[in-house]
Amino acid sequence: MEKKIVLIFVCLTFFWSCGHDGLEDEYMPIALQVELPENFPEIQYELGNNPVTQQGFELGKKLFYDGRLSSNNSIPCAFCHEQAFAFTHHGHTLSHGVNGGIGFRNSQPLQNLAYFSEFMWDGAASHLDLQPIIPITSELEMGETLSGITEKLKEDPYYRQQFALAFYDGEISGENVLKALSQFMLMMVSSNSKYDKYVRNEEGVTLSEIELQGQMVFQDKCASCHATDLFTDQSYRNTGLPVNPKLDDKGRFRVLENPSDLYKFKVPSLRNVEKSFPYMHDGRFATLEAVLDFYDSGMVDNGNVDESLRRTDGSFGISLTEGEKGQLVAFLKTLTDNEFLNDTRFAEF
Repeated sequence: MEKKIVLIFVCLTFFWSCGHDGLEDEYMPIALQVELPENFPEIQYELGNNPVTQQGFELGKKLFYDGRLSSNNSIPCAFCHEQAFAFTHHGHTLSHGVNGGIGFRNSQPLQNLAYFSEFMWDGAASHLDLQPIIPITSELEMGETLSGITEKLKEDPYYRQQFALAFYDGEISGENVLKALSQFMLMMVSSNSKYDKYVRNEEGVTLSEIELQGQMVFQDKCASCHATDLFTDQSYRNTGLPVNPKLDDKGRFRVLENPSDLYKFKVPSLRNVEKSFPYMHDGRFATLEAVLDFYDSGMVDNGNVDESLRRTDGSFGISLTEGEKGQLVAFLKTLTDNEFLNDTRFAEF
């Protein structure tokens, strides 16, 4: 009987060592739970296709802050996405990249991406796993290829070990690089602002009079586009911005070349908007007050403005008094989630 037990043990050991290149004894993932706030809409990312684990999250975080994802080994994802500013490129109107390159759009916040189905200002990416390919391969941003990245990572003992811990196949592949980045970003849920705690009726949290007035103005004049507690309906709209002649950015038209999409851009989420300046797809406005002034009196008819923004007199805009603007700014600041902005889970090692 004892000999049989020894033989079985030897056979199992041989099987484990032959299968999967001996990585089973290392691949023991610890599952992580993506936050599902009660006031949020339904999650869009199919977690079953890329379950979030502690090992995958840590790998994605390391990749996010690693300059080797760029051609000159010095421009990480975090270069244009700084945590303290809702993972935007603080102080820059347009994203910067390798060899002094300057992109043509303002870096968007990275938060609550598990709840979105399309990404980028023009919706060019239809899946979170695919989104990083755009900045990685852009000559103006990171100027690299997935194959170039994987060859560099294969030379690093840390990455050889970490990919083995994070993925069943243990491979340093383009697919796994993208999945790891997604796992890191999926955990970036911002849901603990003053507003969130107020709507969840958490003890001791109230809005001030001016914040409540701002919420009423917001519901009346802004919520049709900045809908749900994501504060975006995820649609694409032309808001009557004067066209920047240096960029001539045609928005979603660049993706589908549909004339009805001319100068349409995705409605951005307003979460942490106090910290994500400058604003608009080209970063033309430095303050929230400037944005509200634009909607009140700066819109132009560029031929395809969203009809929901047309006033009864035929002009375009959202009429706002100076008092209402102040109230709106006060309300928008309740969307700042300092717990998220200072969460050490997302900070550089």
